[in-house]
Amino acid sequence: MESSVATLPRADGIACFTRLYLSVTQGVQERLAGVTFADPGFLARLDVAFADLFFSALEAAKSNPSQMPHAWAPIVESRSTRGIAPLQFALAGMSAHINRDLPIALVATCTELGIDLEEGSPQHSDYVHVNGVLAEVEAKVKAQYVTGWLIRIDRLVHRIHRLDDVVAMWSVDRARDAAWVSAEALWALRDEPELSARFLDALDRTVGLTARGLLVPADSWLHGSAARSPG
Repeated sequence: MESSVATLPRADGIACFTRLYLSVTQGVQERLAGVTFADPGFLARLDVAFADLFFSALEAAKSNPSQMPHAWAPIVESRSTRGIAPLQFALAGMSAHINRDLPIALVATCTELGIDLEEGSPQHSDYVHVNGVLAEVEAKVKAQYVTGWLIRIDRLVHRIHRLDDVVAMWSVDRARDAAWVSAEALWALRDEPELSARFLDALDRTVGLTARGLLVPADSWLHGSAARSPG
């Protein structure tokens, strides 16, 4: 992740998400140092499978855009669009990665390790424990993005603050709870490949629509005012 960010412009949408992802990952690792889990091997393998899906989406964006997941398409397509705040890119990326990628990673990890994916299992308990730590770290890192000229303009010109609305739309712990439920559905459908593929396609497209909502330019009010001005 560090090497991929180093080669991108700072304002690039993928770079904005990757910086958040990297900061949150490092913060969680620090908080969880010394914590005992019921199945640390499950969490370690899940982390790898999860990250690999992000790198696969990036590779598809570069080499075969038609194979890029719908969840990631809005971020890739608008990564250079002016007026979208770094926080918006960061949260849209988190939405795509958690709501679409995490269920797939959970099913793949449980399949590989021969574990039943079910609520109340030791693995689910470990997963929920990480949720709380992740939410706390993500909130602190996210606050670093709500700075600079855009937030000051937002406070001045929007009666309802646009970036506040973006923040309110996103909750990492609720997203991870939903991801577990989506994974349970995929797990239940693992012997129905056609239906499973249709479910995943619907999930992928729905997450993509959410990303488009998160990526409405934060300065669109200013653009609209300029377009309406007689000058």
